[in-house]
Amino acid sequence: MPPPRVNKKPKNESTTNNNTGTLDDPLKFLDQDYQELKKSCIADQKRFVDDKFPPDSSSIDPKNKLKLDLDKIEWLRPSKIVSDPQLIVQGVSRFDYSQGSYLGNCWFLASVGALTFQKEIMDQVMPADQSFGKDYAGIFHFRFWRFGKWIDVVIDDKLPTIKGKLIFVHSKTSNEFWPALLEKAYAKVCGSYADMHAGRVSEALLDFTGGVHICLELEKPTIDVWSLMDRAAKNKALMACGSQQGKKSENILPNGIVQGHAYTVTGVLKVTCQEQPVRLVRVLNPWGRGEWNGAWSDNSSLWNKVSEKELAKCRSLANDGEFWMSMEDFTKNFEDIDICCLRPDFLDNSSKCIWTSTCYNSIWESGTTAGGCINNKDSFCTNPQFRVKIEALDEECASGQCPENILVSLMQIQENRYRSLVSNYSIGFDVYLIPPEMKDEKLPAKFFYRRRSVEGSGNFINTRHVMKFFKLEPGEYLIVPSTFNPNECAKFMLSIFTKTESHTRKKKPARTYV
Repeated sequence: MPPPRVNKKPKNESTTNNNTGTLDDPLKFLDQDYQELKKSCIADQKRFVDDKFPPDSSSIDPKNKLKLDLDKIEWLRPSKIVSDPQLIVQGVSRFDYSQGSYLGNCWFLASVGALTFQKEIMDQVMPADQSFGKDYAGIFHFRFWRFGKWIDVVIDDKLPTIKGKLIFVHSKTSNEFWPALLEKAYAKVCGSYADMHAGRVSEALLDFTGGVHICLELEKPTIDVWSLMDRAAKNKALMACGSQQGKKSENILPNGIVQGHAYTVTGVLKVTCQEQPVRLVRVLNPWGRGEWNGAWSDNSSLWNKVSEKELAKCRSLANDGEFWMSMEDFTKNFEDIDICCLRPDFLDNSSKCIWTSTCYNSIWESGTTAGGCINNKDSFCTNPQFRVKIEALDEECASGQCPENILVSLMQIQENRYRSLVSNYSIGFDVYLIPPEMKDEKLPAKFFYRRRSVEGSGNFINTRHVMKFFKLEPGEYLIVPSTFNPNECAKFMLSIFTKTESHTRKKKPARTYV
């Protein structure tokens, strides 16, 4: 899971049509209609072969970056691999699969591990109307959220193998194929399997949910991370984390942690050890093996100091890649944690407060609305501007589980048929307090010459998505999203979540100026 990097400017290429893009009516990815294609295959008594993602080397690795012997790869349907293929065997579990050895997509599989915990979300991603049984036609479909729209992705079930064995993700149960088919559908969205190599867990978490995302750095957190994780777990959130980078990619430390690697967070628990509360975090390695061997690991003597009742809840001695560790060790060994939830309730969880959200789609256009960051004071004011009002909260709401009252999320939309060719600009946002005397209008350059921002996203980063969770005093504020340099063109989504009292049912939307 390497850090973001700077690439060349991508070509803008849309891969969706103009349908509504809701879960009930998703966009047809590459204009392929699952129901129509399946109906046609059944009528013609043939099995589907996907000409938009063909079973050949172009779908695996067009430029052979993975250094595979492509001539040895044979595309097989599950019925040619095993005698009794099933989509799911005895339910979906985080222990179902192991990562393939040829592809560095731990960021994706760590997100899949989180997905397996939440049936509601899993059913969104993998519709239930498909199997290897009745009406089987070699065609499957999956749904992902992409830049504000849900898309329906059709695939055939031909999978890349060498000597009859799957070369990428594979189920530990030989006749179960949901992990391999889900990976293939996401590879199609990315452009190829090789285009899934290296990434950030936040990308897949958002693509699975379209939900509320927050990323917290663990070295110097500004909030109580464990409490937020506990609330997130109770609100059925998806969580994943990344270990600290090392000099060598995927180097395994003496304590068992893999450097520069994505893991799933599968649970949080508080236990009593020698009459003292201990906060624990459960973590899963998507390799399906390789575990932490320090305090609270499977064979740690600390478990002998925990009651039998608490022990029964959590201890496992299997070498399955999942392990417990203390919150202190978690923050020492992992760099950040990503949390994604369908709803923003986990941010506070107080019954006295609710979170309201507003989402905007806008664009940075060269020469008009792409003013660059505040370093470019004359042009900064040309960026789209968004006003938001922070209301004063009553004492019960204000004294909730966290003081933060606003979450701002900025996502740039740089679509390309091939994920590896997408070059994200360095993006960020600044927040300014608007004096009461300022009129309801777009603020000019002189405003920014005279004032400093009161908050912001921090350093501009060349990544798809940035966010900040913070507190603002009551008042009216201006949010200005921008690229770092002027005249960098891209569409973007700005989402604003604000805390308000639970009796407040309506909230005036933020005003926007382009």
